[in-house]
Amino acid sequence: MGVLKGRATVAIAKGEDPYTTTGKALDLIRDMIDIEPAEKVLIKPNCVRPSKPTTGITTDSGVVEAIVEYLKDRGVSDITIAEGGNPGTERTFELTGLKSLSERHGLRLVNINKDDWEEVTIPDSRALGKVRVSKTVLESDCIVNVPKLKIHHMGQVTLTLKNFMGVIVGNRGKLMHHRLDEKIVDLASLFKPRFNVVDGIIGAEMDEVVGRPVESNLILAGVDMVATDTVGSAVMGLDPGSIRHVQMAAKRGLGIGDLERINVVGEPIESVRKPYSQDYSDEKIGSYNLTRPLSAADIVQMKAEFEHRDPHVKDPYAET
Repeated sequence: MGVLKGRATVAIAKGEDPYTTTGKALDLIRDMIDIEPAEKVLIKPNCVRPSKPTTGITTDSGVVEAIVEYLKDRGVSDITIAEGGNPGTERTFELTGLKSLSERHGLRLVNINKDDWEEVTIPDSRALGKVRVSKTVLESDCIVNVPKLKIHHMGQVTLTLKNFMGVIVGNRGKLMHHRLDEKIVDLASLFKPRFNVVDGIIGAEMDEVVGRPVESNLILAGVDMVATDTVGSAVMGLDPGSIRHVQMAAKRGLGIGDLERINVVGEPIESVRKPYSQDYSDEKIGSYNLTRPLSAADIVQMKAEFEHRDPHVKDPYAET
């Protein structure tokens, strides 16, 4: 489903409203999604910090609501929204509207930071080996992966593959940020989402936590994670062939990372492409006690420290 004879399909829908645009994108791949009414479905958004979706940092609840309605139309009744990854997850659920959404629809809303976990051994791991994964995630029948369209200061982009960092219980940054690309792929290899929806209504350039919002007014949807990330990278003006973890995932057979083998339906990439800056944000530079203009030595220092710690910015969880 979604991958046929060495090809994959990714939908691009354009619009300003998260709910209706998501519905348009899902309609474009409806026949590719295989889901049964009795299945336990887990929706995994991106709630990396307590920020509103208009900052470009977190998944919009309108996108999630359209997915919930789509699932209910398919007869699914057991739906959980689950996410972790920051000390302010409960506050993030409020700011994004996910708490209100879960209450209106009678859904479980799980803070993975507080969830029970099971240590999972990753077959054919390159770097991660074992990882503590939320039991709520492991006990679901299928996952719907709903990241944001964003640049990442270490991983180049953060889309569907990297969104699985939020299923880890414990210190994700300490665990993942050394050999990040290999570990993203190791972790993602444990999962095969039934479908993926990327919230690009307002994305973020420069950084995944303290980046600058970009109005792209797009929703991407696809069954193949790698193909979806390939198209997502392209619409941000990046060369998908240069995105390390995406190409690693393709080589390991997790999906298709070649635009020539991806059927893009809906809007063509060329008509919606908008360059996203990969420059470091002022906040990120400040977290290393540096100022502009950065010297070559400054950049080397930052990249070296990325390998050993999870960078923190001043007041990273301030309400915005």
